[in-house]
Amino acid sequence: MAHKVIISGGGTGGHIFPAIAIANALHRIEPDVEILFVGAEGKMEMEKVPAAGYTIIGLNIQGFNRSSLLKNLSLPFKMLDSLLKARRIIKDFKADVAVGVGGYASGPLLMMANMMGVPTLIQEQNSFAGKTNKSLGKKAKKVCVAYEGMEQFFAKEKVLLTGNPIRRTSVDIEGKKGEALVDFGLEAGKKTILVTGGSLGAGTLNDCVKNNIDKLNAAGVQVIWQCGGYYVDKLTAELRGKLPNSIKMSAFLQKMDYAYAAADLIVARAGAGTISELCVVGKPVVLVPSPNVAEDHQTKNAMALVNKDAAVMVKDVEARDVLVDKILELLNDAPTSEKLGQNIEKMALLDADEVIAKEVLKLI
Repeated sequence: MAHKVIISGGGTGGHIFPAIAIANALHRIEPDVEILFVGAEGKMEMEKVPAAGYTIIGLNIQGFNRSSLLKNLSLPFKMLDSLLKARRIIKDFKADVAVGVGGYASGPLLMMANMMGVPTLIQEQNSFAGKTNKSLGKKAKKVCVAYEGMEQFFAKEKVLLTGNPIRRTSVDIEGKKGEALVDFGLEAGKKTILVTGGSLGAGTLNDCVKNNIDKLNAAGVQVIWQCGGYYVDKLTAELRGKLPNSIKMSAFLQKMDYAYAAADLIVARAGAGTISELCVVGKPVVLVPSPNVAEDHQTKNAMALVNKDAAVMVKDVEARDVLVDKILELLNDAPTSEKLGQNIEKMALLDADEVIAKEVLKLI
């Protein structure tokens, strides 16, 4: 009889892409495995998971709203409703194992799986475990982590260092630099910077590029600028006729492998998924951690690299003043750039999706 696996979580690409990668790996190992996703209604996973060919059921759950305390009044009711629905889902699907990848939906689903005696596995993507995963980890059978030293959050015997599952197509950059530059309409002889704030974009990074267009142009560098869907219309209107040919702005990069291949230096937020990809790409990186995340985990992710001389970090609050100067300085410092690229590559863990999938099947 086919094994049945529930994968829960989402909210951001950083949770969704690893979840889909694990599902794909499960199918490669055991083609007849049945997989059901559980997400949060209204969140990104409700669109991305079906696009990847999987079924998803939504729970009516939200996170704690720090800006409007009134909006939290319905939280206990939504939690109870989600727990009851999670129970029905697990029972109807007859799940053999439940996997949590982080995000709102993984809380109630894994709590209920633990209560019903269904074995659970957590995939902790960050170097600093959040409250939900720390709590779920007490009953989980296995915790797959991406950073060393996670025994401070979880029982040592449960922890397995696997790395984060990554989009393999995005990091397949070997021999693509020439065609990538042509695709972006850039010149072969010039240094190229990739600035990416993820699929939604990052206001700070966008300001840094926007306010320094003349400086970047004068330095003779080229920029591939992923500004994000949230900001693209406003920036397009503001910059009409002002963007030189050497700066290519787009809301979303369809060919991430081309962007990574073309770049001599990469500027990015410090989300766990992004960092895992950057380690495989093996190029000098400047990280600007987002200050708007729980427990400031992006700073902790970035510091895990900085402490190994594998990346440079600029604080979000300082970025508008110093980021572009720092980038240009690094581009002109070949020995440091080379060392950063070599050190970040040493931290790459490539087969996380396969390793985690095998652990999931072992629990059944």
